[in-house]
Formats: sequence, structure tokens, C-alpha cells
Amino acid sequence: MNTRKTREIVIVAYRPEWPVEFARIAAGLRGALGDLALRIDHIGSTSVPGLSAKDIIDVQVTVAELDAAALDPAFVRAGWTRIVDIDRDHVPPTATGGDQDWRKLMYRPPTEMRPTHIHIRRAGSANGRYALLFRDYLRTHPLAASAYAQVKVALAQNDSYNWDLYYDIKDPVCDIIIAGAEDWAAQTGWRTEHYA
Repeated sequence: MNTRKTREIVIVAYRPEWPVEFARIAAGLRGALGDLALRIDHIGSTSVPGLSAKDIIDVQVTVAELDAAALDPAFVRAGWTRIVDIDRDHVPPTATGGDQDWRKLMYRPPTEMRPTHIHIRRAGSANGRYALLFRDYLRTHPLAASAYAQVKVALAQNDSYNWDLYYDIKDPVCDIIIAGAEDWAAQTGWRTEHYA
């Protein structure tokens, strides 16, 4: 089945305003979520200085429990909408643990707001750790970040509307990068609680 989307895949050069935009989004989320948010992190390619990316700010909100009934009202009051057809992340082939470790909730902003994806993940989950480790590894390994950007740009240029192909290739590339990131984490003592 071809599930091509009508939205084009566009990869742009790094924009120095992305961290500022994240800070503004995070402040709004802190106000809306209060104690429900244990931490709010800038993740994804826009969080890595110098990395080309889709112009979409990815935000990870870490919560104690992945409970849509508790979270939806706060997001709705802030104008955010839950994306109901996304409820888990790609599971890398080296993953251990149960399916619960890869569950998430996702929200999109009001239409007048800049493109943003809010990923809600449970504290201590494998997917929450993955996002932070991936980010921090790319921040400290510019060669890996540059190679990753080249893959994304090539995929977007090859068929800029084929989202299935984009993720079919991008996800395994991320799995290769995370394998190196795991080695780096073991060597350096990297822990998620040490990073913002």
C-alpha cells in the first residue's frame, strides 16, 4: 500500500533560531502542564547545532505515566491536538524490554503556531533515553551528524513526497548511529539526568 503524504519533505540548513524557538515552546508547555512534565527537552535534528533538518521543532516531555486521560485536558486547554494514529516509536533491532518501553503520545500545535512535534514519553523508558542519547551523541560527534544530514538530504532530494521511503531508510541509519552512541555512553558515563 502506498501511503504517500501530500506534504513535501524539505531539509533545510541549520537555523540558529531553533533553540530560541524551543525555549519559547518549552515555556508554554511548562505553563500548560505544570507538575505533569518532569522534564522538557529539545530533541531531534533541530537540537543539534549545525545539523540540517526539517524545520520542525521536536520536543520531548517526560512524564511519570503515559496517561492520555490525564494529559489531554492540559494540552487541549493550550490548543494542542493529540495525534491518535501515532502511539509508539520505531524499535531498534538491539532493543531489549517490552513494547511498553517504546510507547508514546504525540501532540501537534495550533495551526497558527510554528511546526512542532511534542513527543510524550514515560520517565525511565527506552525511547526517552534513545532520543536524548541520540541528540547528545550527535552534538559531540560532528562527523556522524554530517553523515546523518547527508542521508536525509539525499532522501528528500530523491523523492521529496515519499515519507515511507524516507523513514524506511532513515530509521535503520539511526539504529547504526545509536549503536555508536551506546559505546560512547558506556565509555563516558553518559546519563540522561546529567543533560538538559
